[in-house]
Amino acid sequence: MARKITADEGRAALAAVAAAETPARAELATAVRYLLQLLAEKAPGNSVEVRVPPFGAVQAIEGPRHTRGTPPNVVETDARTWIALATGAESWTDATAAGRILASGTRADLTPVLPLRP
Repeated sequence: MARKITADEGRAALAAVAAAETPARAELATAVRYLLQLLAEKAPGNSVEVRVPPFGAVQAIEGPRHTRGTPPNVVETDARTWIALATGAESWTDATAAGRILASGTRADLTPVLPLRP
């Protein structure tokens, strides 16, 4: 993973994204990466890959380690949905029902670790 995003940088990016109808790409990217970083810190592991294209991906959640090919447990969503999930603005159930989360694998439910409360 790239340079660690500080709490001040992450919170500033989240505030900027929340305040703007169309946030700057750099602020959106920083907010997404900050929340992915918090997820990896809160739930370390390698059993689930969480992807928020094109901004980032992390492996998290304890369990069997994945080493080659497509991981067996994958969660993929867009930036706005990831921010809403991670901050508690939207529930996992609602986002899944709306089709904004692609999740595969027996461990690909992040409900136990969300929201992150940055």
